[in-house]
Amino acid sequence: MKLTPLHDRVVVRRMQRERTTAAGIVIPETAGEKPDEGEVIAIGPGRRLEDGRLCAPDVNVGDRVLFGKYAGTAVKIEGEELLVMREDDLLGVVTSGPAP
Repeated sequence: MKLTPLHDRVVVRRMQRERTTAAGIVIPETAGEKPDEGEVIAIGPGRRLEDGRLCAPDVNVGDRVLFGKYAGTAVKIEGEELLVMREDDLLGVVTSGPAP
């Protein structure tokens, strides 16, 4: 099944983060908060401006993004939990290398 978001929405897969304490104890995902970082796996065409023009999204498929703790709506597609959110809910894109 393929999920294609509408308008300025993006589909994000949460990054799986394994957390280990200093003593080497692995804390399972169910014991802590869900990560607020993910990978964009699908984007909509963008939002319509008042004059009818299409404003393309600033993110691309494959981008690593940060989002708020309560951002988006969780959906299950083929057993995988994904988040569908507006582009405005994204806080930034994570890149490697020096900041601009």
